[in-house]
Amino acid sequence: MSDSQRFPVAAHSLAYLAHKGAYSPADAAPSAVLAASVPTNPVVVRRVTALLAKAGLIATRPGASGGAWLLRRPEEIRLDEVLKAVNGCAHLGSTPKGAKGCPVSEHIPRQVAKALTAADQAAAQALSKITIADLLAENPPSLVGFEMHKSCPVAA
Repeated sequence: MSDSQRFPVAAHSLAYLAHKGAYSPADAAPSAVLAASVPTNPVVVRRVTALLAKAGLIATRPGASGGAWLLRRPEEIRLDEVLKAVNGCAHLGSTPKGAKGCPVSEHIPRQVAKALTAADQAAAQALSKITIADLLAENPPSLVGFEMHKSCPVAA
C-alpha cells in the first residue's frame, strides 16, 4: 500500500465505523466490510486499522467474529491525529540528493526539505480543525468554502 493511500483509507474507515455506530466489540465492522465501503482490499484495511489501533483511535479483534470499533466519538477524532496515526505527511515528494560540486545542487535540497516541512505543518494545522464527524456532515463549518480537490474522483 502506498503511503498516500493510508490517510484516505483511514479517514474513510473511521467515518464508516462512526456511521454504523461501531463503539463496542459487539458492533465491530469486519475488514471485508470496511474494504467494500472504501473500496479496497481487506489487507489494506487491516494494515491501516492496525495503525489506528496502535494510536488508540480504534480497537480491533482478529478472527471470523473480529473487526474494528471506535474508542472515541467521531467529534473527538481530528484528522491531524489520523494523519499522524498512519505516519502520513503532505506527500509533496522528497528532496533528491544534490550533485557534488554544484553550489545550487548542494544548497537546494536543504531548502526544499524545509519547504516540505512547512507544507506538512500547514496540512496538520488545517486538518486539526476537521473531525471524523465533519466528514459525515452535509456542510460542516470546517469545510465551508473549500472545493473538492481536482485529483479526487466524484462518486456518481
